[in-house]
Amino acid sequence: MKRYALALLAAVMPAMSQAAPVDNADCYTAKYHDYVDASINWYQDLVSLTVSKDESLKDVADWFLRGRENHFKLNAQAFDYYLSNDTAKLSLDAPVESWLQLTQEDVKALSQSSLPPAKLAKEVFEFRQGEAMEGNYALRSALADLLSHPKEIDTALNQYNNQMAAINQRQCK
Repeated sequence: MKRYALALLAAVMPAMSQAAPVDNADCYTAKYHDYVDASINWYQDLVSLTVSKDESLKDVADWFLRGRENHFKLNAQAFDYYLSNDTAKLSLDAPVESWLQLTQEDVKALSQSSLPPAKLAKEVFEFRQGEAMEGNYALRSALADLLSHPKEIDTALNQYNNQMAAINQRQCK
């Protein structure tokens, strides 16, 4: 009897890691996708401001921005997948920007899987593992310099903060 109970428990454990379907899943999806869009827009604004100060950074800035866009798009795809299939990977009680935390190991595992986010996960993983484009250090230094001058990013920062405040005020429960 004890073996039967252990076998039954072992069979049920994988199902227990998947939480019940989320009520109002469409609301959570829309809210997370809005966060992703706001984040991509923030990076686009920072890159535009940086390139406007130094045109020689345009190519590396485009490369950097593609990496950030793919990062956030992967998060959106992974969020959608986990919301439908394994909510144990999500922290829906946290602020929206913390609902999904993909580690490098998670991205690697996704990239080697047959799950819907696999293709984009592979691109993100390869980007992160690849060599930085020439000029990456100069771009990062320019971005750091820009971020240390709040007046120069005031409009973009206020737009991002306002978007995030509106997103975080929306309740999905």
